[in-house]
Amino acid sequence: MAQKPYQSARRVFLIIDNDSSHRGQKSVQRLQSRYKNLVVVHLPVHASWLNQVEIYFSVVQRKVLTPNDFTSLAEVAQRLYEFESYYEEIAHPFEWKFTRQDLKQLLAKLDPH
Repeated sequence: MAQKPYQSARRVFLIIDNDSSHRGQKSVQRLQSRYKNLVVVHLPVHASWLNQVEIYFSVVQRKVLTPNDFTSLAEVAQRLYEFESYYEEIAHPFEWKFTRQDLKQLLAKLDPH
């Protein structure tokens, strides 16, 4: 927050999950007292699909850690390192194309007339 562009931004949105370490009004107040331009937004409860690290951990659980047939921690580490190398090769940034106008049109279709 001390570096540009955050330092000079009118508002900086911090999107966080509902982990107990940053849940609750005290946590929000602590952050906002230190960073006046910070707006804390909590993800909805039970919306892990919005949390990118949760998605990644889910992939790791299904593709790397299951079945749990490891004979040592070194073997777990090795499999995780191998997966990470593979994932870095195949992963690519997601290009979001759903616009505010798209949302408005979708909501208009869903709105009862």
